[in-house]
This record gives sequence, structure tokens and C-alpha cells, in this order.
Amino acid sequence: MQTTTCVTVQNVSFWYGSNQALFDINMTIPQHAVTAFIGPSGCGKSTFLRCLNRMNDRIDGSKMTGKIELSGQDIRDRSVSVEALRRTVGMVFQKSNPFPKSIHENITYGLRLQGIRDKARLEEIVERSLRGAALWDEVKDRLNDSALGLSGGQMQRLCIARAIANRPEILLMDEPCSALDPIATGK
Repeated sequence: MQTTTCVTVQNVSFWYGSNQALFDINMTIPQHAVTAFIGPSGCGKSTFLRCLNRMNDRIDGSKMTGKIELSGQDIRDRSVSVEALRRTVGMVFQKSNPFPKSIHENITYGLRLQGIRDKARLEEIVERSLRGAALWDEVKDRLNDSALGLSGGQMQRLCIARAIANRPEILLMDEPCSALDPIATGK
């Protein structure tokens, strides 16, 4: 069975101003692989993940050298839309960041920006995503309530559901279970 490369990283280094955070990273990640980056706090794991979907682009004074390809396409090529890249490469952060909107709107916000308006389709995606994040049974009767009224662990699972709603090809997760109890983490 042949393995297809999904992500290729070539000689990637990254700086915050004069402080170098990443040093000459080279790796390939095959399609359909779960890949974990393990290391001590402050070693650059989060910085590297944010490079994979260009989240670091807006940090003043930051600089990346090297090349990151997704399915053979350089993600920093001028022809690559950052918005399209982030639909392809979703991200869940360590700290939950729900939008100050309803639970339902948190899931459908990105979908609506993509032009998805079909109510039945949106409802199916909301349920599928919330089930995928083990949150559906807890919120199915209060989808129009503010997401900011959820517990910390529920907010984190909502952010996971929001990320998987778009069915990204790649899902980057930066310690997404750090705010979850062991039972929620297992789900």
C-alpha cells in the first residue's frame, strides 16, 4: 500500500522579532495519519502548528523561512487564499475561544461565510459536529443559548465541534483537551 504525503515541511525556521523559535524543521506527514508533537513547554510546538495554517502571519515582527507544502502546493504561494487554507487546515486552540454568539451560530458561522444557507443541511452539520465533540446530548435543547454560558469544558468541546463542522482535510489541535476532565477527554 502506497502512502501519500499530505504535508511536507522543508527547512522551516521561525522568529518572533530577533528571538528564533523554530530551527530548520524538515518532515513529511502522510495522509490519514495522526501525528503528535511532544516536548516541554516553550519548545515551539504551538508556533509550529500555527505555521501550518498561517496563523502566525499577522504577528508583527515575525518571520518564517523555508517551505510548507500541502498536497504539493506551497501554502505561502500568492495564489493560495488564506481563508481557503484555513478551511482545509482547521485549528483548535488550548484555550477555548467561542464566539459571543449562540451555540448554534458558533457551529454555523463559518459555514454561512462559505455560502451554505440550506437550513436542513446546517441542522445536520450542527448535530453531527456536536455529536463528534461529545456535546450534543448536553446542549441539544439549548442551541440558541449563548455559548459563553457553557462551562469551560463545554466551551472547549464547542470549539472542537466548530472546527470539525467544516470537515477540514487537516485538523490541528493544540492541547485541546487540557481543559477537559478525563471522561470528556475520552469521549
